This record gives sequence, C-alpha cells and structure tokens, in this order.
Amino acid sequence: MTTPDPAIRPYGGSFEFALGTALEAHEPPEARGLRRDEVRLLVSRRDTGEITHHVFADLPSLLSAGDLLVVNDSATLPAAVRLDRLAVHFSGRLASGEWLVELRRRTGRATEPYSGAAPGEWLPLPGGATLRLLAPETPRLWRARLDRDVLSYLAAHGVPIRYGYVGRDWPLADYQTVFGVEPGSAEMPSAGRPFTPELVTALVRRGIGVAPITLHTGVASPEKDEPPYPEWFSVSERTARLVNITREHGGRVIAVGTTVVRALETAARDASTPDSVRAASGWTSHVVTPEGGVRAVDGLVTGLHEPRSTHLMMLSAITGTDALTRSYEAALEEGYLWHEFGDSHLIL
Repeated sequence: MTTPDPAIRPYGGSFEFALGTALEAHEPPEARGLRRDEVRLLVSRRDTGEITHHVFADLPSLLSAGDLLVVNDSATLPAAVRLDRLAVHFSGRLASGEWLVELRRRTGRATEPYSGAAPGEWLPLPGGATLRLLAPETPRLWRARLDRDVLSYLAAHGVPIRYGYVGRDWPLADYQTVFGVEPGSAEMPSAGRPFTPELVTALVRRGIGVAPITLHTGVASPEKDEPPYPEWFSVSERTARLVNITREHGGRVIAVGTTVVRALETAARDASTPDSVRAASGWTSHVVTPEGGVRAVDGLVTGLHEPRSTHLMMLSAITGTDALTRSYEAALEEGYLWHEFGDSHLIL
C-alpha cells in the first residue's frame, strides 16, 4: 500500500506545499462584497493545540484586557513605475540616499524578473526622470539613484506593486492600512489591512492596547524564497515602555505582522534585561528563526504565507513547526485565501 504524499513537506527551516490559484485572493475583499474585517480568521492556540475558525471582526473577543497589539504604521508607496517593456519597483531608501530597486520585465498583465541590466546603465523614466543603476545589491536588487526626490516622483508617476495573481490595478487606498501614517513601504504591511476604525475602537473599549512601530517593508520575491535584506525600522520609547509594562503585568504582546516581529525582536536583542524591549531605530538585518526564537512577542496576527518563505521560519519560532504545520493543513483544507488581500491567522 502506497502512503500518499503529505500536503505539507519540510523544506530547510521552512516547508512547502501546493498553492493552487483557487486559494489566491485575486482582488480586495471589498470587491467580493465583504468589509475589510469580514475576512476569515484562523486561530491556533499554542497551549492546547486547538484550531478554530472565525471572522476577523471577532478579534476583540479572542484577546483579553491587558493585551497589547503592536502595529506597523508604515504607509504603502505607489512604488512601481512602468516603462514600455520594464517595470521598476522601488524597494527602499538606503542611508546613503540611494534606493534599492528591482527591475522586472512586463509580460501582459504580470511581470517577471529581468536580468539584462548592467552597472552604470541609465534608464529613462516617465516624466523626464532618469534612474542610474549603480551596482547589484543582491541577485535581485540594484543600488540606484534617481535624479529627483523619489517620494514626490512616485506620488506623480507610480502605482502600487501588483503581481500576477491580482488581475487588475486597484487604487492605492486599497493598499493602505488604517494605521499607515509614515510613507515608506514598497508593499503593504498587509497583516494590518483587516482592521477598521470601528474594530480598533472595540479593541480599546475591551482594554486591549494598541501601539505603533515603523518598519518600511521592501519588495518581496514571488518567484523564489530568499532571506530578508535590511529594512529601516523605528521602535519609540513609548512603544518600548508599553511592551515592557504589558509583559510585566502578565499581558500578551501580539504583533500585527511579521514586520512588527522583526522590529521588536531587533529592539529586544540589545535590551539591558532579558525579554525586554528598548527604543531603537535604523536598518535591521535580523532574521527570526526557530533556533534563535523570540524574546518580545507572545502572539501574532498575520496573513497566510507562500511555500518555502522565510516568514514561515519566523512563525515556527513563535508557535513551533508541528503546530504551524497543523494550522496550514487546516487552512488548505478549509479553503482560506492567501496573499495581501486574503485571510488572516492569529497565533496565540
């Protein structure tokens, strides 16, 4: 008797599985007749192993007074500039004032990686701008310099980054979260998208705190798994203090998004006392892995992540590989939707 292949298979520190197009969110939930907070919410509990199914608007009833949600207040940029045959994705500003960019070949409604560029090349962009490619930073990203202010230029000539699983352009407002006030993310910090002002009010009324960090997320790689590269972040004195007070009084610190985990864990590494957070800012290269674990985070609100992604390693550091595997098996079986317009996962 042949044993059938498991739905989820180990892959290094992550795992892989088949993600069919039926499980990809192809448009915002509002286009499917739902409010933002009506997407589905998979809840997995580490203490009991229980997995339950909800809608995102149930979140206040799933948390407790004294818990703290830490959110990313980075706002999404219209970071894609389209030429006739190429698209330039602006990923993030460097300390030097240069930017990291990804070049992608336009293929109908989608794009694919482009490898035909050379150091020193000048690209003419819409509006009379010129982008100079300086040197490769990673196999996918270039250090580059635009001949004018990037944020102003993107506001006039950019559109939100969109990959092939989203069939048409959507307005920039559809890529913003209720928390986004600091422009800088190439792609939406999508874990915060299901929150609405009404839901935030309900959380606060229940005694659940909300505190911001900033982490400007760069461009992802839908074609292949790869480790994160440095991103700019800031954890304020006030947020660090709220995190530490919450944990001192027995509350849980729930990160809203993997970006928040990365920022808080970076701020916890050099804190003066174990399992505390200090104010910090700058570029972080920290990668959260099961071997390193987490110090500052007790739970996570996140989306559903692609096969083999390093985000799955981070989730394993919080919940353990076996529990995470069971959660993803349940998500696949129940038909949850992936990607930035998809459903959510709460790990407690």
